[in-house]
Amino acid sequence: MPLDDFLGAVSGPVQQRGIGVITPFDLALDRELWRWSPQEVSLYLTRTAFVPVPVSVEQASLVSDEAAVHAATRDLLVPEPEVVAYACTSGSFVDGAGGQRRLVEVMRDAGAPAAVTTSGALVSALEVLGVGSVSIATPYVVSITDRLCSFLGEHGVEVVSSVGLGLDGQIWKTGYREVVEIVRAADRPEAEAMFISCTNLPTYDLIGPLEQELGKPVLTANQVTIWAALREMGLSAVGAEQRLMQAVDAPAA
Repeated sequence: MPLDDFLGAVSGPVQQRGIGVITPFDLALDRELWRWSPQEVSLYLTRTAFVPVPVSVEQASLVSDEAAVHAATRDLLVPEPEVVAYACTSGSFVDGAGGQRRLVEVMRDAGAPAAVTTSGALVSALEVLGVGSVSIATPYVVSITDRLCSFLGEHGVEVVSSVGLGLDGQIWKTGYREVVEIVRAADRPEAEAMFISCTNLPTYDLIGPLEQELGKPVLTANQVTIWAALREMGLSAVGAEQRLMQAVDAPAA
């Protein structure tokens, strides 16, 4: 088709709506975040500065430094995202419920029209699903997993059991089989849902099969992060077969 005919036949690229995403410097799963996003939504990603420490409580504190998050938010504002998401589970729970709320305030103060964090999104998802008890599977060392349990306890969520891989780096290289093994080890009949932590842990293709096997909702870090951001925009995420995606038809209040 001649170019002029082509230009007459199309209206241009699909108009995009945007989510600004702040991730730790070591995130390697950008593609997994995109898989949750509908076609009309673009992700504008930026990373916090490199810090030469292993995955630890110290690292989680460094990548959630308020000045760094403020600066990263400012860096994202030019393409006009409708919401900014801090996409790091440990970084958003390491300082407890108060620390999570402060991160949201920092992003809003920096100019984000709306703001969510991974850990805050998890709490919102559990509330939407009416879940009061969970089992937790993580890639973390014990000290980080313990902080997650404490964070959920602050929100009145009972952690029935938790299992971690004990990794202090290169979490993105974890295979699906290892993820399934820690989920099976963590699951308990009395837990109403399973949460798989860490935005750097691959989980996208496992959620449906795990829900079938466990007979309960399975929530993951990247899933709840993008779900919460889209919810702020009044949109639904890709993967509507998942219970969380089915549970929400309207934006957050």
